[in-house]
Amino acid sequence: MTTQLPVFRLLLAIGAGLILTGLPAPSCAQNIVVMVNGDPITDFDIEQRSKLDQLTTQKTPSRQDVINELIDDKVKLKEGKKYGVDPGISDINQSYEGMAQRMRITPDQLTKSLEVKGVRPETLKGRMKAEMVWTSLVRGRFKEKLMVGERDVAQAVQAQTGDKLQIEGTEYKMQPIVLIVPRGSSPAFLETRQKEAETYRSRVGSCEEANSLFRSTPNATIRDTVTKTTAELPDALRKVLDDTQIGHLTAPEVTKAGIEMVVLCSRKPTMIDTPKKREVREKMYSEKYEKTQKAYLDDLRKAAMIEYRNR
Repeated sequence: MTTQLPVFRLLLAIGAGLILTGLPAPSCAQNIVVMVNGDPITDFDIEQRSKLDQLTTQKTPSRQDVINELIDDKVKLKEGKKYGVDPGISDINQSYEGMAQRMRITPDQLTKSLEVKGVRPETLKGRMKAEMVWTSLVRGRFKEKLMVGERDVAQAVQAQTGDKLQIEGTEYKMQPIVLIVPRGSSPAFLETRQKEAETYRSRVGSCEEANSLFRSTPNATIRDTVTKTTAELPDALRKVLDDTQIGHLTAPEVTKAGIEMVVLCSRKPTMIDTPKKREVREKMYSEKYEKTQKAYLDDLRKAAMIEYRNR
């Protein structure tokens, strides 16, 4: 069984050359090479996937590797239907359009790019559909098995770096508030706004009150909730937040935008998610996912009816 070929590599492989030269009609006979659970794989399917794989990896795959990929896709799609995972045409087209957007081109330009290389867009869309179905199946059916425990992550980090097993910190949820002061305003106007800010501080006792007040106050705005941990905040701001009562506003500060304050919605202990921990967690999840999906696919292939017609 060959390794899954991530479609996103096409972003690099077909990013250049968007001139349509035209794609000739299939020259090969529609010979059935393999039947998978009653579903045929033809010579043309193999030719098209070979071109797509070559475009994706910049390497020429063996014919048997390509056949194995196509068998895998058939098996995955059948299993998806068994569990009601069957993306429709609109879902596939949306994914196709998303790929084009990431390349900063239109879907039509993506299609032309593929056709220049002799690849029909349906070939890529078929590959995308199989990947969508398989990812959804594996993550849905094996959610518990794929979970990565925080203690396991912490132990792995400790083994790699010698860091402490647990690093405790604080999680702050807050909403920034701005009392707008137009550029060029007089010192007197600025002083008036500062006094208003102090008045608001005395009135607000919760995030709900802050939202109700500032969403209806002219020349003032309250932004969406922001969540930060100890590791993400400078010492000075941490101290300010630690000294502020939950639901209350921090002292007003003059900035380019005007008079700024923060309403502290919550403050609670948490485990700091450092960049190293995220890296280790993602690697552990990836390893679990790969092992799980391989075993799952192996079982499905063993149970599948695979009949070779022409080798």
